[in-house]
Amino acid sequence: MALYEHVFLARQDLAQAQVDTLAEEATKIIENHDGKVTRTETWGLKSLAYPIQKNRKAHFVMLHVDGPGNVVEELERQTRINEDVIRYMTIRVDEHEDGPSVMMRKNERDTKRRGRDDDR
Repeated sequence: MALYEHVFLARQDLAQAQVDTLAEEATKIIENHDGKVTRTETWGLKSLAYPIQKNRKAHFVMLHVDGPGNVVEELERQTRINEDVIRYMTIRVDEHEDGPSVMMRKNERDTKRRGRDDDR
C-alpha cells in the first residue's frame, strides 16, 4: 500500500462541526476503497495568501492515508464535486511523520511566543 498526505481547504463560513463532517466523509470514502486514514489533523481557520473564490480565510485539514492508488482517484473526484472545498492537494510520501506535523508545531510555538510577550 502507498502512503499519501491529503490536505484540503474548506470555505471560511463553515462551522467547525461541518469541517469535521467533511473529514469524516473523506475517511469513509477512503475506507470504502480498501484504504485507511492513520491520522487526521485540523489546522484551524487560517488566512490565505490571496483570495480564492472570494474567501480570504479557509479551514485547513490534513489526512494521512494508507491505501492503493484508486483510493486517491475516488477521493479527489469526490472532493472536486464538493462545493465546500475550495482547494485540495494529495501527495505521495515515503513515510508519514511521527508526532505532530510542521503546522501543528508552528501553532504551539506561536502560542508559546504570545504567552511570553504577555509577561512583559
